[in-house]
Amino acid sequence: MSLHQSSGRWRLGLALSLSTVLLWGILPIALTVTLQVLDIYTVIWFRFLVSFLLLATYLAICGKLPKLEQLSSASWKLLAIATLFLGINYFFFMQGLALTSPANAEVLVQLSTLLLGLGGLVIFKERYRLYQWIGVSVMTCGYLLFFREQLTNLATAHGTYILGSVLIGLGAATWAIYALAQKQLLQYLSSPNIMLIIYGGCSLLFTPLARVKSLLILDAFHLGMLVFCALNTLIAYGAFAESLEHWEASRVSAVLALAPIVTLISVAVVSVIAPDWTSPEHLTFIAILGAGLVVTGSVAIALGKVN
Repeated sequence: MSLHQSSGRWRLGLALSLSTVLLWGILPIALTVTLQVLDIYTVIWFRFLVSFLLLATYLAICGKLPKLEQLSSASWKLLAIATLFLGINYFFFMQGLALTSPANAEVLVQLSTLLLGLGGLVIFKERYRLYQWIGVSVMTCGYLLFFREQLTNLATAHGTYILGSVLIGLGAATWAIYALAQKQLLQYLSSPNIMLIIYGGCSLLFTPLARVKSLLILDAFHLGMLVFCALNTLIAYGAFAESLEHWEASRVSAVLALAPIVTLISVAVVSVIAPDWTSPEHLTFIAILGAGLVVTGSVAIALGKVN
């Protein structure tokens, strides 16, 4: 089976990746507010369903809905893998989050971007120069410093905390599998068509768990936050899927590693403007140093030239 090759339009791939980082970086704040009044499965179901309906409407108007003749047996298998593993990712992450803490979940879920980068190197035969491997080391050291306290808590934890951490780690691995399947699917379908099928499949997966009636009692503020979360899913995953068309998976994964930094900056700003929404994070000098190393390593990986 031939492998997908990027278009080489790396500037577009970088811009799309940064758009995804920004949207994923601010999403946790909106989700925190929304989860004050809704259960996690209803939120997930609503995000996938709205994304599916909006994207289906857009593609129908443009006459670009996927056709059955475009789907070979190989692409059906990859679509099933991508849909199933993205759904499992959401399930594992949400269950793990309930058993641990947001900070612990945030560091462990970054395994997904590292695994995506490794998959790009191994499966799609992408290559790093020496200084990009140095960038990987710098970024890894940065995360270890940045999340030192959370890693210490994990090492000394017991019982449900460890179970939750394992679930989040599994969720990170399933997301990497989804993302690699997504990239290979670009051999057969456009990224909007791929995401349309995945959105529809995932919304069906979570329909039995959703409490649809709870949506009827939302006030305007929380309904607005929920709609924002759904639009965030549509735009962010659309940008991510399209970035894989134009740039190597290993480079995209390096840029996505910046998302937690955006989250913490957003939390710091929102905690001052709207303290009822979220509590501020108190960063030590070591954590700030780690954040700087993450940014430096990510830039070295993403902007390095291909051999």
